[in-house]
Amino acid sequence: MFEYQKYNKYYAQAAGETEEICAKELSDLGASNVSPSFRGVSFEADKETLYRINYCSRLCARILAPILTFDCHSAKYLTKTALNIEWDKLLKINQTFAISASVGDSNITHSLYASQCLKDGIADWFNAKYGRRPNVDVENPDAHFHLRIYRNRAIISVDTSGIALHKRGYRISSVLAPMQETLAAAMINLANWDKKTPIWDPMCGSGTILAELLMLYCNIPAQFLRKKFGFENLPDFDKDIWQKIKKEEDEKIIDLPSGLIFGSDKDPNAIRATQKNLSMLPNGQKISLKVMDFEEKENFENGVIIMNPPYGVRLGETEEAAKLYKNFGNFLKKRANGTSAFIYIGDASLKKAFGLKSSFTKKLINGSLEGVFLKIDSFRVKFR
Repeated sequence: MFEYQKYNKYYAQAAGETEEICAKELSDLGASNVSPSFRGVSFEADKETLYRINYCSRLCARILAPILTFDCHSAKYLTKTALNIEWDKLLKINQTFAISASVGDSNITHSLYASQCLKDGIADWFNAKYGRRPNVDVENPDAHFHLRIYRNRAIISVDTSGIALHKRGYRISSVLAPMQETLAAAMINLANWDKKTPIWDPMCGSGTILAELLMLYCNIPAQFLRKKFGFENLPDFDKDIWQKIKKEEDEKIIDLPSGLIFGSDKDPNAIRATQKNLSMLPNGQKISLKVMDFEEKENFENGVIIMNPPYGVRLGETEEAAKLYKNFGNFLKKRANGTSAFIYIGDASLKKAFGLKSSFTKKLINGSLEGVFLKIDSFRVKFR
């Protein structure tokens, strides 16, 4: 019996600075003994809750099920320990697998080397029992294993999600530098939108924020379009429970009223990409879209704006981004009375370019980028 089966304990990976809101989401989805930590949240769950979390979580990156925890002071012992795990209960000989690893403050200092040692252990185990081994597929494996070694304490886990949960399946068309879906969901969560006030993304790109707003309002599960989950490979997978959970969550989907969510972008290619992506989701056609620079809009009062403008972090782009932010700040001052704007920027030093005081600031990690999420209330403008 594996560790997760004994204790019903799991671990959700989360982007930096989202651990607390991920913990709240997990509790809302039925998890118990929820405990946030750096870049993740540990929790307990039964099968129903585990399946529901994977299907519905908008904020978590992956849900890991611990297989074995042990002291690990050398690469040799790591490989030896892997030889004692019954891998064919998690992975069939004709299936593919992948391994990710992280190490810190340990005798094993390189994550790639640690991953290779675990892979060798898995291969040797299968070769000893079957005379051959499963193939590795880093892009779309049937089973994904994760190894974490910290202070010479190792945890081997199996990924119950499959491919990362930020991959919703609706992004069939894209433009330059699309934002990650879980980051868009985190922005919306922090904005605490009441689902009644009109909300606008004036620089919508390929429509990630709009799609996440749509899914939130309509109760569309985050993985509504996903065909396969990692938990379906677990030895104790219960198909009846999974189908029950999926049916219950799908029945919660509601319609989107027209005129509540809308987006614009000055790039026609962006709007075309957004239309294609939204068409993948129920009610996607009810989101109003327009090719338009935000400065062309006469006014937007008593609403909510949420957006991810160009970051200006590349060489030579900072001045251009600062000018854009200044122009948007002027729009808020003059034509957006009573509106709150939630903005994610990649360079914290540029927030002064808006010329407005932010009422809320939070660091949010987008991959390797440490950006800042701002709230600016236009009805309490303070000039610098």
